[in-house]
Amino acid sequence: MTEHAVSRLRAARLARSSRPFLARGSRCERCAGCRLLPSYCMCELRPRVQADAGVCLLMHDVEPLKPSNTGWLIADLLPDTFAFGWSRTEVDPALLQLLADPQWQPYVVFPGEYVEPQRVLHSLPTEQTAGKPLFILLDATWSEARKMFRKSPYLEGFPVLSLQPEQLSRYRLRRSKYAEHLCTAEVAGLCLELAGAPRAAAVVEAYLEVFTERYIAAKRAWPLNLRSAAHEALAACIEPAAG
Repeated sequence: MTEHAVSRLRAARLARSSRPFLARGSRCERCAGCRLLPSYCMCELRPRVQADAGVCLLMHDVEPLKPSNTGWLIADLLPDTFAFGWSRTEVDPALLQLLADPQWQPYVVFPGEYVEPQRVLHSLPTEQTAGKPLFILLDATWSEARKMFRKSPYLEGFPVLSLQPEQLSRYRLRRSKYAEHLCTAEVAGLCLELAGAPRAAAVVEAYLEVFTERYIAAKRAWPLNLRSAAHEALAACIEPAAG
């Protein structure tokens, strides 16, 4: 298993838990690397992508523990992925240090209708006068994310990037009343596209599709189809490994 920011956050969350996490599907034996059932493991398909941007996941309490969490997929792919647990009363000093690092220009990704108009952007500046874009994603349910946004005063000084996706969410692992609400990995893909990293965005989208397909297949005991459209799309956007 390759450790990354979300896997470390998950381990820390489990270590301080007084009782086992019993979300739907959490009792099954799962691969430590991809969280799928071992016979549906996709670790060997994991690519790495480069982008002149980073992602900071601010995760609600149990999100790192959910097998269906897609923030994990971002950390699988993008080296500059950071993950922090959210609390109303405490802030991780490492998060504040990251947000103050001059190599990054943070953008809070959130719908613009909930924000003062002067803070809202719909695209990135054509010339970055500060650091590289750091996209702050609130990884939670929609109701939780709204609470997190309101009760995180340390985010108030940053511009808000309000995405306007042309397509509805294709995420099938959790239900939402609103088809326009994207999952965390879909949001990350759109951000990477805006940051001028279309290949990284395509890999994130394809990797999410394969994860979703395998997750559903495992849940329903369907055989794997390694020639499915999702698998073919992922193979098409990954450069052959060196050597």
